[in-house]
Amino acid sequence: MPGVSVEIDPPEVGLDPFRLASIGRHFDRYVENRRIPGFLLVVTRGGKVAYVVKSGHRDLENGLPVEADTRFRIYSMTKPITSVAAMICYEEGLIALDDPVSKFIPEFAETRVFTGGSSFQPVTVPVLEPIKVWNLMTHTAGLTYGWMFKHPVDTMYRSAGFNWETPPGLDLAGCCRQLARIPLRCQPGTEWTYSVATDVLGRVIEVAAGQPLDEFFSERVLRPLGMTETSFYLEGEQAERLAVLYSPDLFTARATRATHMGEVALRRPIAPLGGTGLVSTAADYHRFTQMLLRHGELDGVRVLGARTVSYMTRNHLPGGVDMAHFVDPAGDRPEPGIGFGLGFSVVVDPAAAEVTCSAGEYGWGGAASTEFWVDPAEELTVLFFTQLIPSSMYPIGRELRQLVYSAIVD
Repeated sequence: MPGVSVEIDPPEVGLDPFRLASIGRHFDRYVENRRIPGFLLVVTRGGKVAYVVKSGHRDLENGLPVEADTRFRIYSMTKPITSVAAMICYEEGLIALDDPVSKFIPEFAETRVFTGGSSFQPVTVPVLEPIKVWNLMTHTAGLTYGWMFKHPVDTMYRSAGFNWETPPGLDLAGCCRQLARIPLRCQPGTEWTYSVATDVLGRVIEVAAGQPLDEFFSERVLRPLGMTETSFYLEGEQAERLAVLYSPDLFTARATRATHMGEVALRRPIAPLGGTGLVSTAADYHRFTQMLLRHGELDGVRVLGARTVSYMTRNHLPGGVDMAHFVDPAGDRPEPGIGFGLGFSVVVDPAAAEVTCSAGEYGWGGAASTEFWVDPAEELTVLFFTQLIPSSMYPIGRELRQLVYSAIVD
């Protein structure tokens, strides 16, 4: 069965096998209590897979187990792939980080900024500086998400049809034109606001490269890396390997089938979203993380230059601050000690993060509680896949770091 398999004895790469096994036992309790349906975890060190564990079900109701080749909705773990695609365009001179987004999507030249009022009668002002490609990649564009429920502009997104899906019938170009008509939450470059920015970046790639986003992904990222199981949707026999999407029951917190949201991955999208749209496997995303760990190259194929990967994975927030010091205080406060690069979170202060990690570690997670990170200092990569939405239900990422770093004994 295709998938990721162990390649080296853990002690050979400084990992304690008994401590690694405790990771599986810890998350088995999540499965036993039906907090998550199942999971698949991969830990590598020095470029070698040292630990793989899978548990539970990809389909609880039909008793189908998580398999090595199970496909998972990776939601926002799509963002780093889109960011890599954008930097391919950057390396070829098709885009520059200081390019105004309006160069590629003219409607953004007219975007205004919310300063008061309500979602029905907003008070707006012109932007002081245009949104740049750099703002999209660092989530400092002033855009938002409709599902956040924190700000009047979030409400305006939902009213326009941008919640967990896009407005019916609109392709990516149409979505971006409509987003450009909605005010920004703040002036570009003044706050870190998690948003549809990477979806807009996908449209920038389309215009710059002169081809649809899914085709560019396939030709320039997925096929060169051998990521043959990653796509924007599944059909036929492929769909049988897709894990069911679950959400916590309101009263019991037990994983309950989220049928409507789950079926989105079974339809070809009119608007392929670079921020949330991909379905993938552990084996495929493992190849993506190994390319990053190897500074842009894998199996003799170079996707990005080494200096480009280094530049993407450093903290880009102004003044070197972490996200906790660069957000709207009325919104959720991201964990301190964590900055943001070009498509990745970046650890800038492990002590402030209050969990074991390394300075320079980078990664991100997805809405269905998936998680990954790359730690260049330890030559470590970690992948965790499950299908429980939202990801904020349990502190899976923090617990995973505690357990993984405790297993490093050299």
